[in-house]
Amino acid sequence: MNYLAHAYLSYSDGQLVGNMIADFIRNRERFLYPGEIQKGIALHRAIDTFTDGHPEIHEAKKIFSPLVRLYAGAFVDVSFDFFLANQLAENQEDFKKFTEKVYQKLWINESFLPENFRKMLVSMEKDNWLFNYQNDWGIGYSMQNVKRKAKYLDEEIPVFEAFLKHRSQIKTHFNNFFPELEAYCRNFVENLELLE
Repeated sequence: MNYLAHAYLSYSDGQLVGNMIADFIRNRERFLYPGEIQKGIALHRAIDTFTDGHPEIHEAKKIFSPLVRLYAGAFVDVSFDFFLANQLAENQEDFKKFTEKVYQKLWINESFLPENFRKMLVSMEKDNWLFNYQNDWGIGYSMQNVKRKAKYLDEEIPVFEAFLKHRSQIKTHFNNFFPELEAYCRNFVENLELLE
């Protein structure tokens, strides 16, 4: 899942921090953080494992894999943030407040943010990625970013065009998948609490 989904699927401020920074730290570094941030890191990794093994994700990847091969999953993640953003944006004011709170909570915990994440967060907040995922141009911009960061992808590959062409099919995969992910995350966090 992409940034909006990881933010949305966090159940405390500490979990939010851990969920957002998990890809920016080495696995052994997770024990350097307070317990609630460690839970967020564990939750992030559980989300990724659940997502990677889900049949709806395998089907959605087929849309992008002819163009980007092993990077297909990254583009599915970005696409799913579009549909999540639109679901949350049914109430624009609440969605705007949610995204603003995410940035605010992350900056309050700045001392725990790895330097490379902190740098990215500046751009994320300035261009309001989380809120703008609801727009075609926001997702197009995000897909362009993925292509720019990927070692072996030409920036001219028409990934966004594939998203537009297959939007309804991708939305069906999202609708089938996301409620299961939400239920899985709630259960995962409840079990973490029981272990304390």
